[in-house]
Amino acid sequence: MTDTLSGSLNTQPLSEVLADPDPIHNCLECGLWLPEGTLACPECHAIVYTQYLNRLGQTALQQEQEKAWPEARATWARMLQSLPEGTPQVEAVQGRIDLIDAQEAAAAKRKEGWVKRLGPFAPFVFFLLKAKTLLFALLKFKFLLSFIAFFGLYWALFGWKFGLGFTVSILLHETGHYVAAKRRGLKVDLPVFIPGLGAYVRWYSMGVSLDTLSSIALAGPFAGLIVAGIFGGISFATGGGASVWAALAHTGAWLNLLNLVPVLGLDGAQATHALNRMQRGLILATCLVFFALLHEGVFLFIAAGMGWRLFTGAAPEQPSSATMVRYTLLLFLLGALMWVFPDAARGRW
Repeated sequence: MTDTLSGSLNTQPLSEVLADPDPIHNCLECGLWLPEGTLACPECHAIVYTQYLNRLGQTALQQEQEKAWPEARATWARMLQSLPEGTPQVEAVQGRIDLIDAQEAAAAKRKEGWVKRLGPFAPFVFFLLKAKTLLFALLKFKFLLSFIAFFGLYWALFGWKFGLGFTVSILLHETGHYVAAKRRGLKVDLPVFIPGLGAYVRWYSMGVSLDTLSSIALAGPFAGLIVAGIFGGISFATGGGASVWAALAHTGAWLNLLNLVPVLGLDGAQATHALNRMQRGLILATCLVFFALLHEGVFLFIAAGMGWRLFTGAAPEQPSSATMVRYTLLLFLLGALMWVFPDAARGRW
């Protein structure tokens, strides 16, 4: 499951944001021809590279929010290259740079004070504070504690083998969302587990296409499909039959199908935004066929959700055929896993 937030974050890769803009030879405001290197129109006084500067400004503010002070300073300084001298904008940007310099100077002064207090122990203490170890990262994002609590609940209910396998399968499902968002240059948090309910990844976006939104949403079920398939392969390799591996394969397939129900914050709801009403109707019919063949109630839930989505919510004028294919493929493959590994193994392992 994903949790998306909108904000003023630039979704372009940083290299594209910082790349030099293409030369502009006509003023975007009055159309006057401009010689090479012109930064302000001599006719209407408009700043020539406004769009490029706005992108840099958004990126610098985002870097400040993330407390990446050296990177933010460098981005602000880059803006000065495209601003005409003596303008209020130059003063504003220089003010941001001066503020960052003052903060860094104050931090250096505080560090110097702590060095004097800690004496010979200072290097060791600063190493621990700055080390980007996995443990520090996990604690910072509330990941480790929620992972342990989640595992502990399912260990108590079904035994440690199933509990661990189930928790890992949820983790890899959420990792699918995490990697998909990261690949597209979006800010994304590590997964957070909610014992008894599931887990979520929160990612931040602005202006992403519906196809991108659906791709990130369905990346989780695809990762879950792979994990369930691996559990199924281990079940075959160890003799098949009722085993913890078969139970994990069936449960993983069922859970990822449940995530395709297009309601609330489930993955299916995010993906459905990219489908028009005809495509939603086709998926509804597909789910009814799968239910008739497999007798798995989860397909009825998906069908009911798609029936509701036929008459509610906006539908895109240009739907995503890729999303339709991904959605249908997931239904087929996850349903096949549930058929190969029926829910015959219940108990503790």
